[in-house]
Amino acid sequence: MRKALIVHGGWEGHQPVEVSKVFKEILEKNGFSVEVSDTLDAFKDYEKIKDLHLIVPIWTMGEIDKEYVKNISKAIGNGTGIAGCHGGMCDSFRVNTEWQFITGGQWVSHPGSDQVTYSVNVKNSSSPIIKDVFDFKVTSEQYYVHVDPCIEVLATTRFPSVNWYNSSNKEVDVPVVWTKKWGHGRVFYNSLGHHADVFDIKEVYKLMENGFIWAAEGKDIALENNFTYEDFENKGKMF
Repeated sequence: MRKALIVHGGWEGHQPVEVSKVFKEILEKNGFSVEVSDTLDAFKDYEKIKDLHLIVPIWTMGEIDKEYVKNISKAIGNGTGIAGCHGGMCDSFRVNTEWQFITGGQWVSHPGSDQVTYSVNVKNSSSPIIKDVFDFKVTSEQYYVHVDPCIEVLATTRFPSVNWYNSSNKEVDVPVVWTKKWGHGRVFYNSLGHHADVFDIKEVYKLMENGFIWAAEGKDIALENNFTYEDFENKGKMF
């Protein structure tokens, strides 16, 4: 059975407990054994997290021990997937650049705050994550994110939707859903998820479900081929 770890906490405004319940339901429905933790100490034991198929962070505006991030980095490099949403993954630890490098991006603004109606435009791609998912509208925070140029963008949204300082620039499409690799592991991110009720939208729910499954499949491939993070080790100072 595939094993997943959900770790929730940080800023309460993102409803980490409520979101974790939604994600636990999705994962269990798809055959995962799920552990839920409310402490970052869940990342202390590398031997434990390296055996996971999936890490699901739901933690906003926190601080994390650098050794915990190293453990996460090695575990993902070993094939463990990581998948998350909104500020729970890409505004988790603002001062930790290694975390941002792993996840592929960092939130910087949401002009208009929570009540912006905007379109999410699904890209043409062979990725199974967006199979049978088509363009849709949502009323929530519209995330402006700074991103890693190596991500594969699966959906975008267009700025500006509301007047703000960025409006003096030309219109720009900003990633909403993306994937990338970290060593042998798979990374999935969805910027939607300000509150738990956004997952009542069928397209948002489906994107998360497909993203969890896709990210976890990387572990099966790594196990089958005896892949390890050591394939990517470097003695130079990286962070």
